[in-house]
Amino acid sequence: MVKFTERLWQRVQPIWESYLEHPFVKGIGDGTLEKEKFKHWLKQDYIYLIDYARLFAIGATKATDLDMMTTFGNLVSGTLNTEMDLHRQYAAQFGISEQELEATQPASTTLAYTSYMLNLAQRGGVENVIAAVLTCTWSYHYIGEALSHIEGATAHPFYGEWVKMYSSPEFTVFKDDVMAMMDRVAEGMSDEALDALEEIVVNTSYYEYMFWDMAENLETWPIER
Repeated sequence: MVKFTERLWQRVQPIWESYLEHPFVKGIGDGTLEKEKFKHWLKQDYIYLIDYARLFAIGATKATDLDMMTTFGNLVSGTLNTEMDLHRQYAAQFGISEQELEATQPASTTLAYTSYMLNLAQRGGVENVIAAVLTCTWSYHYIGEALSHIEGATAHPFYGEWVKMYSSPEFTVFKDDVMAMMDRVAEGMSDEALDALEEIVVNTSYYEYMFWDMAENLETWPIER
């Protein structure tokens, strides 16, 4: 029997392959990305991850058993302490304090993306939460793994730590845990319910591309706020 994540992969693979061709992602891989663009991504992704951790917390409250609740708890901790710590280390190199990171105003893309996920998570059951968070964790690992095979990418004095984080065994566990939950909750669901979950994963995949675009183009809002 085909796992639901295998079905999802067939749908999102072309979208995710476009990430690897995006100038921002390619710039991390070959070390040529302008640091000002990375700084913009860093600040926006930091506040994105705050809401991402909230999504995992919502998942813990909607979990159907203790095992699932524990997984969500681990994901909250991993996001707040492991992933966001990398951001804090990079911020320190830019002379940006943690307080400044937290005070970042979300760009229009950031706000739209996190609002979409939080809305779906609060409206539906735990399956909505899992579908909403799946793309980010899975696709970042997909990117990190791909970039790790580029010669010199993990050894780069600035971007190497980014590549190592998202291709690391620890982050692989995060990705595997979310995928396993997705397959578990999808078992026995109707075609209509699975279609709805697939649409969430596809939409968040497009949002991920928009996020890379936002960082590459230093976007905030269309007109000055």
